[in-house]
Amino acid sequence: MPPIIRKMRADPRTWSIAARLFFSAAVLSTAILLVAGIGLSALYRKEAESRFDDRLGVYLRALVADIASPSEENKTGSEPFDVGEPQFEIAYSGWYWQITRVDDDHPDIKSSRSLFAARLPKLADMGVPAGIGGSRRGYIKGPDDRRLRMIERVIDVGDQGVYLVQVAATTAGMESEIAGFEIALVITFTLLAAALVGSTALQLRYGLEPLRRLQEAVAAIRRGEGEKIAGDFPPDIAPLASELNLLLAANREIVERARTQVGNLAHALKTPLSVIINEASLDKGSLAAKVREQAAIMRDQVTYYLDRARAAVRVGALGTMADVAHVTAALVRTFEKIYRDRGITFTVSVEGRVRFKGERQDLEEMIGNLVDNAGKWARHSVTIDIAPIAGDPNGAHSFRVTIDDDGVGLAPELREAAVRRGRRLDETRPGSGLGLSIVVDLAALYGGALKLDASPMGGLRAELELPAAA
Repeated sequence: MPPIIRKMRADPRTWSIAARLFFSAAVLSTAILLVAGIGLSALYRKEAESRFDDRLGVYLRALVADIASPSEENKTGSEPFDVGEPQFEIAYSGWYWQITRVDDDHPDIKSSRSLFAARLPKLADMGVPAGIGGSRRGYIKGPDDRRLRMIERVIDVGDQGVYLVQVAATTAGMESEIAGFEIALVITFTLLAAALVGSTALQLRYGLEPLRRLQEAVAAIRRGEGEKIAGDFPPDIAPLASELNLLLAANREIVERARTQVGNLAHALKTPLSVIINEASLDKGSLAAKVREQAAIMRDQVTYYLDRARAAVRVGALGTMADVAHVTAALVRTFEKIYRDRGITFTVSVEGRVRFKGERQDLEEMIGNLVDNAGKWARHSVTIDIAPIAGDPNGAHSFRVTIDDDGVGLAPELREAAVRRGRRLDETRPGSGLGLSIVVDLAALYGGALKLDASPMGGLRAELELPAAA
C-alpha cells in the first residue's frame, strides 16, 4: 500500500496535505472520466442509431420507389415488393416492412413475408412526433416481443393513393455493437484512471520531497544529530528553511545567555557565603556556629536552585542528546575508585543502544546521584540495568535505568521522605540530603520520573524513567 494511502485515516480532518491532494485529485479525475465516459457512450449510441436509421431509410426509399412506379406484378399483387434484403423473407426474422393505404375506408395492407400474419403498430398512434420530411423514428415491440427500431413515413402518390410506409428491424446487432464499445470504453477509462491516480501519487511524492527533506532535517536537529538545516531547497521552501535556521540560532543564543547569567549569579552568591562561613569559623561562639550552619544551608540551597535553573534552561534547548551507556560506564569507573576500599562491585547491563534526549551533564547528575546513593548503602554489589521501554501508548520513546543494591533497604513509609529536598535519613553518612530530590526534579523537568522500591538483592531499587532520543 502506498505511503500516501496509509496516512489516510477515517477522519478527513486529520489527513496530511499529501493525502488531501491525492484524494481530491483521484476523486476529480475519476469524476471527469466518468462524465466523459457517459457522454461518449451517449454520443456513440446516438451515432449508432443514426447509422441504423440510415440503413432502414434505404429500405424505406426502395419501398417508396416501388409504390411510386409500380410494376404490373405489384399492381395485381402477384409479385411482392423487393428491397434486396433476404431477412425480410424469413418469418419472424426481426426485419419487417409494412405498407398501409390510409386514404381508403378499407385500408389495403401489404407486408413482408417475415411479418407473417402480424401487424406493425404506428408511431403516430404512440405519440412520436414527425421529424424533418415527415418521417417518424422510434422503438416498438415486435411480433415476438423483441425490441425493434422503426422508421415510418406517409407517402402521397396522387391518384394511386396515400400510403404509410413502415420499416422495422431488431436492434440486437446495434445493441451488441454499442455494448462492445462500452466495454472497451470502460476498460480504457479504467486503465486511464489507474494511470492518472498512479501519476498523481508519483507527482505528489516528487513535488513534496523538499518538505520531507525539511522534516527529516528538523527531526535530525531534535535528535541531536545536527545543528542547523542544511541542503538546497526550492525557492518556495528555502525561506522557510532559512527562518528555521535563524530560529534555532536565536534559541541557542538565548540558552547560552541564560547559562552565562546563571553561572554569574552562582559565583556572585557563593563568594559572599564563603566569606561569611570563613569569618564565622574564626569565632568559637554559639552565634558564629549558628551563622556557619545557616550559611551552609543557604549555600546548599543556592546550589540546588541554581542547578535546577541550569537544568530548566538546558531542557528548553533543541538537538541535545547523550549516550546512556557511555555516561554510565564513565560514572561506574569513577565510583569503583571511590568505593574501592569497601570492595563494592558495580555491574552494568545495557539492552541495545539507548540515547537520552537531553543534556549529558544532567544525565550524569541523575545517574551519578543514584549510583552514589546505592554505593553508600551497598554491602557488596550494585547492579545497573538500562533498557528501552516498549509499548508507550503515546508513541513517545523512553528508557528505564534500574539501580539495585544489596544494602539494608528502605521501609515503604520512608521512601517518599527520602526524595524530599534536604531530608537525610541517616546523619552518619556524608551528604546534604539533596541528591535524590535533585534527581526527582531533573527527571520531572524532562518529563521523566523516579520510583523507589524494594530490590530483589535485598536493598533498595531505584527506577529512573527518562525520554529517549528517537
